[in-house]
Amino acid sequence: MQVFDKIISDRGSRYAVSGAGVADAVQIKQVLTELRRNKRFAKATHHSWAAILEDGPLKEDDGESGAGALILQMLERAELRDHVVVVTRWYGGKHLGGDRFRHVIDAVRHYLREAGHKDA
Repeated sequence: MQVFDKIISDRGSRYAVSGAGVADAVQIKQVLTELRRNKRFAKATHHSWAAILEDGPLKEDDGESGAGALILQMLERAELRDHVVVVTRWYGGKHLGGDRFRHVIDAVRHYLREAGHKDA
């Protein structure tokens, strides 16, 4: 698993992005469990994620409405299969409005670039 922490900060909210190769939903759950073993990540407000598996796409907003769909869309554009990407947010007390979508996009782009995958 690759983790890029503290990549975005806005009005108290902080973002990280992580990802790993996966073959099925069980492995996605294992990646999320491993991520939450880190005390800092266990305290995060949201772990939104998406993956495109052989059985089809999977996504989860984890309370960050629309984030899973955005991540999934970017994975489709990047043609990244059998890989889960997780955008983690620590809520900073102020609503970000539409900026939260921009931050999710920027986080996924950061992951794709740093992990050596085709940019979306």
